[in-house]
Amino acid sequence: MRDAADIADFIAHDPRMMRCLTILAAHGPADAWIGAGFVRNAVWDHLSGQDTEVLPPSDLDVVFYDQVNATAEQDAAFEAALRTAAPDMPWSVRNQARMYERNGHRPYRDMADALAHWPETATAIAARLGPKGVEILAPFGVDDILALILRPTPAFRTSPEILLARLEAKGWRKRWPGLRLVGLNASP
Repeated sequence: MRDAADIADFIAHDPRMMRCLTILAAHGPADAWIGAGFVRNAVWDHLSGQDTEVLPPSDLDVVFYDQVNATAEQDAAFEAALRTAAPDMPWSVRNQARMYERNGHRPYRDMADALAHWPETATAIAARLGPKGVEILAPFGVDDILALILRPTPAFRTSPEILLARLEAKGWRKRWPGLRLVGLNASP
């Protein structure tokens, strides 16, 4: 893989990922994406020579941006619709127009701005099924995810302990031994 188009093609040829995106397009919020580990884990598994089907996703982070109806109840209704459509999938729906409050940030301008406030550059990526196929949204580009680099986003540069705790709790170094840490002041 060399770029976002290659990631989109990879997802388009993964039956499990396409099932998720198809269900989301049919039953989820308008203009919704699946982000974080959905893309990152599959790409890192593939780049590490691991079977991307072995470990199912622990959750499917469905994200969208709707300033008009930004309520937890709306998120729950979309999540319920997705669980009805695919009860075997671990759906988690969050309207990013309201998440800035929980995260202690200024209001996000749009979906890309919300992703830019996620912890790691390789996590700040999302996919959706658009009219021409799989679309990728990656406000920091895809270089880090393709190079197996864990780097804090600008929103988390002053809090490396949060990323290091995530690294440990999620077992990323064990799952992806080639993972490189950048900007975390930790040994590789």
